[in-house]
Amino acid sequence: MKTNKFKIITLALVCAITTVSCNDDDNNNDSMASADFSGTYVQQDQMARPAINTVFIASGQPKDDFNAAIPSAMGAKYQSIFQSRLLALNPAFTTNALGQTAAQFTGLLATDVLNVKTSGKTTFFDGTNVLTGRALADDVIDVELLLIFGGTNGAANPGLTSDHVDANDKAFTTSFPYLAAAW
Repeated sequence: MKTNKFKIITLALVCAITTVSCNDDDNNNDSMASADFSGTYVQQDQMARPAINTVFIASGQPKDDFNAAIPSAMGAKYQSIFQSRLLALNPAFTTNALGQTAAQFTGLLATDVLNVKTSGKTTFFDGTNVLTGRALADDVIDVELLLIFGGTNGAANPGLTSDHVDANDKAFTTSFPYLAAAW
């Protein structure tokens, strides 16, 4: 496992070094042509729902196991761990703004996949649509905090339901890939 982690870290460094340039041409992708992606790799992180691992896998528990888990096996393996952690973080939790009990909510979170709605609005949560995807501007952390600490109507514990980072630091573009240019 250490050899695989070393390969992943080395590959990440090589990719970072080969993609960094010192000119002002943000559209120059020629540097990736020389990157070597051969070898054996191990998944290192789940990112469908950011911060879930950080919040619900307690210190000292195997975060790497969660990150490398097969999504179809995650719910059965991690739901009870997530529920214990949820109730430790918020002992007053009964149901959240989606009407989910602790078991329902942590069952949903324990399977860290990004749901995608093939028609209709794509959003993490907008008050009506729930987990139909994730738009770039969705405030995922605020949604997660609201569902953990906000109670049945989202208004409980107002000091814990937002990280107060309300927008990206630069505007997203209107054409693909929609991301703002790096600083």
